[in-house]
Amino acid sequence: MTPNDLLFTKEHEWLRIADDTGVIGISEHAQKELGELVYVELPKPGTKFSTGETFGSVESVKAVSELFMPVSGEVLEVNEALTAAPEKINQDPYGSGWMLRVRLANRDEVKSLMSAQEYDAFAKSE
Repeated sequence: MTPNDLLFTKEHEWLRIADDTGVIGISEHAQKELGELVYVELPKPGTKFSTGETFGSVESVKAVSELFMPVSGEVLEVNEALTAAPEKINQDPYGSGWMLRVRLANRDEVKSLMSAQEYDAFAKSE
């Protein structure tokens, strides 16, 4: 169920790497726990973040949750479609529900992230 080409944080963000860039979103598990998403706040392109920094938030009918950077980098692109349709995250968290595309500042940081299998085991243990 969880795509094998993704890496994950303990905060339930995912990262898909392509060359020196990465795409970031939240996991299927996270969106199910949050419930129906009604609002997404994302940064502007050009903003730089360090690993673990808050880059935005999602609001559901249940709660507001902060989003955390899985790796250091500069925001290259934001999924603007989520502003008008945050439910895309619920419908397709690993596809059209992506949030950011970033230029990786330090590719070695990905070594601290979990594989899909490790993440599935982690999510089940919560």
